[in-house]
Amino acid sequence: MTSPLEKLATHSGPLSAEPPEKKETAGLLRSGLARLADAHNEALSLESRFDLAYNAAHALSLAALRRAGFRARHRYIVFQVLPHTLGLGPEVWRVLAKAHDQRNLAEYEGHVEVDRRLVNDVIAACERVSNALER
Repeated sequence: MTSPLEKLATHSGPLSAEPPEKKETAGLLRSGLARLADAHNEALSLESRFDLAYNAAHALSLAALRRAGFRARHRYIVFQVLPHTLGLGPEVWRVLAKAHDQRNLAEYEGHVEVDRRLVNDVIAACERVSNALER
C-alpha cells in the first residue's frame, strides 16, 4: 500500500523520495532546538522571537520529513505533512502554516505584523513538533 508521503512524491509532486542522512537530521535537530530555546528569550523583540520560532519549527519539521526519507520541494509542505511524519494534527500544522504566511509577508513584502499571541502559539506548536520527534 502506498503511504500518503509516497503519493506526494510523484514527478511533479511537492515531495521527492530521498534516503535519510543521520548527519543532516542531527544538524536540523540541533539548529531547531537552539532556535526554539532562543525564541523563549523575552528580552528579544517579538519579530526576532517569531523569526526564531518559525525557523525552529521549519528545521524540526524538515528533520521529521528527512527522517521519513523524503525531501520537500516547497518550504511550506513540511508543515502540511506533520500528520504523516509525526502524527500531529491540524491544531499544530495550521498554526505553523499561518506563521509561514506571516513569514512570507515579512520576507517578500516587508510587512511585519506579529503579536505576542502568534509568537506564543508558534513556540507552543514548535514544542509539540520537538516532543513528537523525541518519541
